[in-house]
Amino acid sequence: MTSTHEDAHPALIAAADAALAAYTRARAAHGREELAETVAEGADGTPTMRIDRLVEDAVLAALAPYHVNVLSEESGWIDDGSEISLVIDPLDGSANGAAGVPLTAFAGAVSVAGEFTEAFTVWLDTGRSWWAHRDRPTPYRTSGRRELTGSAISMLRPHTAKPGPAAAWWAAASRAHRVRILSTTCLEAALVAEGAVDAFADACSDTHRLVDLAAAAVMLPAAGGTVLDVKGRPLTFDTDLTRRWSGVVAATPELGAELVAVLAEAADTTPGR
Repeated sequence: MTSTHEDAHPALIAAADAALAAYTRARAAHGREELAETVAEGADGTPTMRIDRLVEDAVLAALAPYHVNVLSEESGWIDDGSEISLVIDPLDGSANGAAGVPLTAFAGAVSVAGEFTEAFTVWLDTGRSWWAHRDRPTPYRTSGRRELTGSAISMLRPHTAKPGPAAAWWAAASRAHRVRILSTTCLEAALVAEGAVDAFADACSDTHRLVDLAAAAVMLPAAGGTVLDVKGRPLTFDTDLTRRWSGVVAATPELGAELVAVLAEAADTTPGR
């Protein structure tokens, strides 16, 4: 079992347990090249690795008895006619998982009538987990940092082929005290929620889908933080996985606003844009 969160929705726990078990089996049964092989195209238009397929198939099978709708990274929208929907990323950090880098996560959020209510994130390589409900106290607290200067931040890799995102990345990195690239958004957001990292951001490359950020949208406000988008697009329930957000996860609204401003200004003033 991944967790003893007694108040969590049972479908959310079942999905996380299935992801953890399938990930463990996949790593034991297949080599790196097999796990990284592209076997399909996901609902978001990006390649599906074998390790993605193995984990997501197990998660969907585990969810079948609960009769909830599911929005998942590879399979997209599965409508069961329920008021309850699970927005899940069964395996965030697929490239890490296929290569044997121990930085992968399951993340899921419960949506009731289109409103996110609770979220669960599991670090698949350790079993460590984070659960939060929008209406209940959470033990996690962000660092409380309000300024970018001197902060510890995580970011997606710099997109050097695109002038705007590359400039935005360096603008944020140059102000921070420490920068990490872990390549697993869901885990990085959880680390912001518990105060290990001050902020996480995609520097204007519009990489994130709803499945990447839905859990953070519940967890961060509960822990005192915020989730924003550089272009001001609201993060709301939507079954279209082709929609994208930049995704800025910060310890406080003040830090989030400053990080958004720094990224936006650098991207907008880049020559050639």
